[in-house]
Amino acid sequence: MGLLGAVPLLLLSCITFFLALLWRSHRSRSKLPPGPTPLPFVGNLLLQVDIRDLIGSFHRLHQQYGPVFTIHMGSRPVVVLCGYEAVKEALVDHAEAFGGRGLTTGLENDLNNFGIITTNGERWRQMRRFSLSTLRNFGMGKRSIEERIQEEAQFLVEALKKTEGRPFDPTFHLGHAVSNVICSVVFGTRFDYEDKDFTTLLNLISQIIQLVLSTKAQLAVCFPELMRIVPGSHHRQSEYEEELVRFVSKRIQMHRESLDPNCPQDFIDSFLTKMEQEKNNPASEFHDKNLMASVLHLFIAGAETVSTTLRYGLLFLLRYPEIEAKVQEEIDRVIGRNRDPCMEDRSRMPYTDAVIHEILRFVDINPLGTPHSVTSDTHFRGYTIPKGTTVFTFLTTVLRDPQHFETPMKFNPGHFLDEDGAFKKSEAFLAFSAGKRVCPGESLARMELFLFLIMLLQNFHLKKLHDGEEVNILPQKQSAGNHPRPYRICMVPRNKA
Repeated sequence: MGLLGAVPLLLLSCITFFLALLWRSHRSRSKLPPGPTPLPFVGNLLLQVDIRDLIGSFHRLHQQYGPVFTIHMGSRPVVVLCGYEAVKEALVDHAEAFGGRGLTTGLENDLNNFGIITTNGERWRQMRRFSLSTLRNFGMGKRSIEERIQEEAQFLVEALKKTEGRPFDPTFHLGHAVSNVICSVVFGTRFDYEDKDFTTLLNLISQIIQLVLSTKAQLAVCFPELMRIVPGSHHRQSEYEEELVRFVSKRIQMHRESLDPNCPQDFIDSFLTKMEQEKNNPASEFHDKNLMASVLHLFIAGAETVSTTLRYGLLFLLRYPEIEAKVQEEIDRVIGRNRDPCMEDRSRMPYTDAVIHEILRFVDINPLGTPHSVTSDTHFRGYTIPKGTTVFTFLTTVLRDPQHFETPMKFNPGHFLDEDGAFKKSEAFLAFSAGKRVCPGESLARMELFLFLIMLLQNFHLKKLHDGEEVNILPQKQSAGNHPRPYRICMVPRNKA
């Protein structure tokens, strides 16, 4: 057979091999929920899923396949849950089965399997239990942490007064204020806004968040082996994390030198005390790597998300001045302008409470949630999801579920108010997820948003740079997250009553 005769045979062999792979892939996923047929190696990434716009891609697949569907991110199957009913059924009704943590990064990292967020099994249970109890003992939901937030809110107000009503980008001030609350809990101290070490810490966290949400980071999850050798910005994540580790290591060493086991002052002191108590237990999870990872998780998950939500909240109020006016009327009536707000005020401020809930709903800061995985072979809605399969809870479709929110695509505090103007809960309000993996910092985040926002509106009017200017509230496009576009604002001091 000549060379020309061999070409068709080779082509036929390739096609046969390709079809065999497709058939084998279909057989392996036949009990999974429906979804588009994947290609070998790339899965659905070329035809059905745009890695640069996961949110838009998932919306289209939701419309085509319904509330539960399967996609392949590279060679890995991923089950996607959409709408309140499916997400609630999985995370609440089948909490144990869907309580695992899915793969969050494809990059090598010494701390990937430690801490609170990225772990599973007994390690996760111990770290979560310890973190919740420690934060609670240091005031999460109690007055001591409330006083720390109130104090930081005063520092923030004084810093904003220095702008004298001139235009500025609020990112710097809000990021520093929220991060200082975490610093007070973790390190036992706050930092001056101009402190170089503090600024370096916040810049590192911001860079890590941007990289995690980038297209290349998503590709690293899908193709970890390939992306390890492909040059690009995604490799900087490890570099930034190493710098962050060095920063935190110095603080931990300082705590070791000053530790009084009988009187722990903060999270690090408490962890070090627990390490000493369990030093003779070879199975103890209280060691340096879990301490370092837990501290990093508290910062990255707590500081960035709350400050971004506040920044988005100010943008919404800038867009809707009539809502700002109603909140300020309620503040003046319930609190006045001469005392600091406290959490006891919330029950008497239904409109403000509704606005904050609507900010959290509409911001939709983490549309896909943090990946889950099933802890065993799981039967769900007539399908079988194999143990270890990654599960995305498409929280956008919950927070904007038209069956639970009358105008889901519009910023409307009325979603959380009844006919009499009293605050009304919504079962579809899952801004912090649900079930075993619900955000451990939910109580702290709610307290920060309430106290910071009220303190700002108690002291300032929000003003656009130019009258008649249309405020753009559409998010800055990112592959897997929602962040506000950069903007400048004027904050004009209100006179004391």
